[in-house]
Amino acid sequence: MAGLNGDPFLGIDDNIEKLQYNNNSKEAIDKEGLVVGIGEDSSNNKNNNQGGEKDMAGNSIHRSGSRPQLDLSKAEIQGNSEERDPTILLPNQTDDISHLALDIGGSLIKLVYFSRHEDQSVDDKRKKIVKERLGISNGNRRNFPVLGGRLHFVKFETSKLNECLDFISSKQLHRGGIDSHHWNSEAPANENAVIKATGGGAYKFADLFKERLGVSIDKEDEMDCLVAGANFLLKAIRHEAFTHMEGHKEFVQIDHNDLFPYLLVNIGSGVSIIKVDGDGKFQRVSGTNVGGGTYWGLGRLLTKCNNFDELLELSQRGDNRTIDMLVGDIYGGMDYSKIGLSASTIASSFGKAISDKKELQDYRPEDISLSLLRMISYNIGQISYLNALRFGLKRIFFGGFFIRGHAYTMDTISFAVHFWSKGEAQAMFLRHEGFLGAVGAFMSYQKHGLDDLMVHHLVERFPMGAPYTGGKIHGPPLGDLNEKISWMEKFVLKGTEITAPVPMAPPGTTGLGGFEVPSSRGATLRSDASALNVGVLHLVPTLEVFPLLADPKMYEPNTIDLSDHKELEYWFTVLSGHLPDLVDKAVASEGGTDDAKRRGDAFARAFSAHLARLMEEPAAYGKLGLANLLELREECLREFQFLDAYRSIKQRENEASLAVLPDLLLELDHMDEETRLLTLIEGVLAANIFDWGSRACVDFYHKGTIIEIYRMSRNKMQRPWRVDDFDLFKERMLGSEGKKPRPHKRALLFVDNSGADIVLGMLPLARELLRRGTEVVLVANSLPALNDVTAMEVPDIVAEAAKHCDILRRAAEAGGLLVDAMNNNSLDGSRGNSSSVPLMVVENGCGSPCIDLRQVSSELAAAAKHADLVILEGMGRALHTNFNARFKCEALKLAMVKNQRLAEKLIKGKIYDCVCRYEPAT
Repeated sequence: MAGLNGDPFLGIDDNIEKLQYNNNSKEAIDKEGLVVGIGEDSSNNKNNNQGGEKDMAGNSIHRSGSRPQLDLSKAEIQGNSEERDPTILLPNQTDDISHLALDIGGSLIKLVYFSRHEDQSVDDKRKKIVKERLGISNGNRRNFPVLGGRLHFVKFETSKLNECLDFISSKQLHRGGIDSHHWNSEAPANENAVIKATGGGAYKFADLFKERLGVSIDKEDEMDCLVAGANFLLKAIRHEAFTHMEGHKEFVQIDHNDLFPYLLVNIGSGVSIIKVDGDGKFQRVSGTNVGGGTYWGLGRLLTKCNNFDELLELSQRGDNRTIDMLVGDIYGGMDYSKIGLSASTIASSFGKAISDKKELQDYRPEDISLSLLRMISYNIGQISYLNALRFGLKRIFFGGFFIRGHAYTMDTISFAVHFWSKGEAQAMFLRHEGFLGAVGAFMSYQKHGLDDLMVHHLVERFPMGAPYTGGKIHGPPLGDLNEKISWMEKFVLKGTEITAPVPMAPPGTTGLGGFEVPSSRGATLRSDASALNVGVLHLVPTLEVFPLLADPKMYEPNTIDLSDHKELEYWFTVLSGHLPDLVDKAVASEGGTDDAKRRGDAFARAFSAHLARLMEEPAAYGKLGLANLLELREECLREFQFLDAYRSIKQRENEASLAVLPDLLLELDHMDEETRLLTLIEGVLAANIFDWGSRACVDFYHKGTIIEIYRMSRNKMQRPWRVDDFDLFKERMLGSEGKKPRPHKRALLFVDNSGADIVLGMLPLARELLRRGTEVVLVANSLPALNDVTAMEVPDIVAEAAKHCDILRRAAEAGGLLVDAMNNNSLDGSRGNSSSVPLMVVENGCGSPCIDLRQVSSELAAAAKHADLVILEGMGRALHTNFNARFKCEALKLAMVKNQRLAEKLIKGKIYDCVCRYEPAT
């Protein structure tokens, strides 16, 4: 749940040369916007076209069903047209291309569909200059363009196919989606429209799709899709795989370089067992006809349940001892210890029904459901392990909607694998368990280039569910915010609890040892227990791994471990307590209108529902850290269109701080070098007190002006600090025994809050580095979060500060931050100020108080390549996350601790203690 970048540009290989029509190129582009199939040599088209279309020049146009088609109408080059690999914006790319794939099984229909990000391109001269200075190429080195957008996951029961068709039609998914720029409800349907589908229903219902939606089904092989979907998810989703034993869920990080071989067990209506040796390399080695369909079918006959979830709910309240024959029943309550069987081990499923003189109606449906579930789950686990043993495999991945996140089912399968392998093999489950086939079908389009997407390109978000038909929740939110708010208000009026979007089984549904009788049983499953257990995947091809991490594979951004329930409860209480103040600020930022109040109320209820869901099941959204919680809050604000809740506060604090900056700079300039360096670090720590995310610090704002609080804080900077490496940093900066050290080449300063924090803390430190000949890159948020400063706001702050400081002015001009002040004849400000090192600003790629350095903007990654000093400032970036991070270059972590719990856990200190941690390059 980390990372954000709004760059929607599509990188195209240099085969397309400046949008000129070239009949000899592999991608011929007609001046009227007609398209030739990319990757197909036009010289071969006449062999493949078979009387097909022709362009205006009379050349055959090959339209391959399996190769991507590009709509180049109104295409334009972005950036420098002289670049070897210029970025080309294709505004009409989504037209006429389906962004929907289905897996139509005997029991369930699974949909995966794509919606494009809105165009957020900005013609920013300053940004272009920074990119030139950093040597950033806009080209995206891919065979095919990757569309920035979102990947959604939805399911329906196959028996309710008409609801599925209505859903597709309502969102126009078969026509490119509602968000398609040129979709027109009155436009005639494309008679040649094709959507990819797999599963038996792709054959069975093809005519119905043609009749209802006017689209043809392009059928994909089911096994191909299952394996392709599993391989993609295991490589691309960081917390996709997990183990589940005795109610404990633990996420497993899979090294995609060490993924193969593995066993894939897909439990649908039946079970397929597949040995996967690589991408496209697999063999179905076994299977069984006893699967999810068996459980549902027999369960329906024996219990009269109407659906799968109702049957699972019954099992929650069951006791299989009334039906199953146990070892103890045979041996008079004794174990059969000689062969390792306890008295509670099942000797024969449904075995007691042989001797009991009872009719079906005499048995409780709950007990029948549980006995049936255990029988089928144990057998699937055992057969899977025997096949793993056959091929010497240690890892077994289980997928399919039979599991659907049900804790008891997973525990049962896990125990069977563990029992028969004596702990040598491991059962692992997938968060997108039921969507493997649909994902594989989606990837078969090939137009998205998903095959080479990596984990850092995907960001999972969890918007609130929204209604579709009859008030049922089918997953992704509708585009109409008012409809979503109205839906939430109806739930409140009815006194119904709002359910967050990733429902799973309640905790406490499993017992010790799987084969044993459950020691406890939870309440009933939620009615929407299988509606969605995954979020929406945002595809952001411009995100990269921070190149200065010492060991990206070992890097863990979160410092606080929320697996401890008490720790989780504490931070949930903190966030809940801060919620009323945040809502007030958000509503005020929108003028306090009635609409803003409605949205604020809806945001509060939605975020509270998220917290309640995570309190119940902390791993429901993947591995949970404090950074994820904070980012979830910001995403929830944006979902209800509060784009910058602290906008006016930030502006007021910036103005107040800039007013006293000249006096501070004058004071610093009269100090000797050593005193000045200490004062600068003290200033950063003192200014970091201004943090609207901290309840303790919010109380300060009522006790004095910003400047009074800053001076009071600075005066209390008594050393030694709780973490105090200043002397090491001073020696690196100033040298020792008369030896002057070399200056740093480039420093990345990760800035935190607006106002005094950046103006009186980080800018003076940046100025000192510039004075020493070090290039400085200020790294700020891509989107607002609390009162954090954003990359869009920093240039204006620097411009105001530069009015009173020649060092800042020259560096800002050289770095392209003062475009208006530069020579009009020179786009690159550095040409007019060759003697000045530049001061630049880049966005970090996220919109959270914390930062996950596994997902940063391409700008930041480029800036980092020549950096030899990283300065992380603030609680979010230096304490909540990255306190334990190690870098290839030198690092300085600066923060004032503004939370007592964090102080105790992290530094064994107290509130308002200071952290100055310096780490040499590793």
